[in-house]
Amino acid sequence: ADDGIGVAACLALLDSDDPTGKLECIFTISEETGMDGAEAMQPGFFTGKTLINLDSEDEGQMFIGCAGGVTTEATYDFKTAPVASGSVLRLRIEGGIGGHSGDDINKGRANTVQLLLRFLYMNADKLRTVSIDGGGKHNAIARDCEALVATADPEAIGAAYDEFGKVISEEFHTTDPGLKFSCTPDSADKAMTAEDSLRIVASLYACPHGVLAMSQDIKDFVETSTNLASVKTDAAKCTVSVCTSQRSSSRPACRAAAAKVRAALALGGAKVEHLSEYPGWNPNVNSHILKVCVESYERCFGQKPLVLAIHAGLECGLFLEKFPDLDMISFGPTLRGVHAPGEKLELASLDKFVRHLEDVVVNFN
Repeated sequence: ADDGIGVAACLALLDSDDPTGKLECIFTISEETGMDGAEAMQPGFFTGKTLINLDSEDEGQMFIGCAGGVTTEATYDFKTAPVASGSVLRLRIEGGIGGHSGDDINKGRANTVQLLLRFLYMNADKLRTVSIDGGGKHNAIARDCEALVATADPEAIGAAYDEFGKVISEEFHTTDPGLKFSCTPDSADKAMTAEDSLRIVASLYACPHGVLAMSQDIKDFVETSTNLASVKTDAAKCTVSVCTSQRSSSRPACRAAAAKVRAALALGGAKVEHLSEYPGWNPNVNSHILKVCVESYERCFGQKPLVLAIHAGLECGLFLEKFPDLDMISFGPTLRGVHAPGEKLELASLDKFVRHLEDVVVNFN
């Protein structure tokens, strides 16, 4: 387990008086920021041949495969030139739903970084960028973003941004009804040169975001995607730093997606590097632990669970790379809003999750 409720479930099993046979519990660190714990694990760390991963987000669903991924980061350098007094505006988008860049990437939600870049590019001949900052974690869809811009006609840009906000609010009225747009006067001594502002904005706007390919084998399953996660400006160093993440159940497709992102960023003069690549987990429909878990679920609740693969990254791919003989499955209680401040655990699903886990462990053979 790498998540809180998974850790709690493992500890409860260790503390239980039920006859579980030999049980090893693994707790990993930094899963969300690079799977560092699983990556550092050495062969021989545990001896079990069957692994239950407690890191899934929908009770009643058994996962037997996941996407691999890679993080692609970039840095742009820029030059500056002075700006006139009273010519700077702060443009802001906030209130996006956001969500997990794997599980939620196909839900059509607004990426506020991408949206603000859309406005900056469409009005590139009327403004220069001072800074752009938005997004956060590499595996989360950006919920807010803001930019400082210098323009010779603040009134016209302000009016254009108000109209832009209306257009975008209509585009995302179902997925992101809470989007808010604001344009306020601000100040700055200098902005990017016109050439550098256009170069960086155009390159970032060209950077893909969203679903790139659907699976040809599993209905409605995302095979490959990319997330434009964050953009940060360091005014003192005159740099713009970018973080993106690519996912796929196919390693060649994942690397191709990362190359596509690299091309868009490098064409704008950015220095690009790929980090934290981790493998996917190919489904095994003949898995013994799958059979055990399905039979247990039917015994406990009188119905069949769903058997699926997930587009999110799980540590199972790394475990399988280090322990090739592992038979694995992943399940958990129902979670919502993962990787965002409003993350929730459905308590009713927790009771079912615990009962199912106990039944599997106690009756496993």
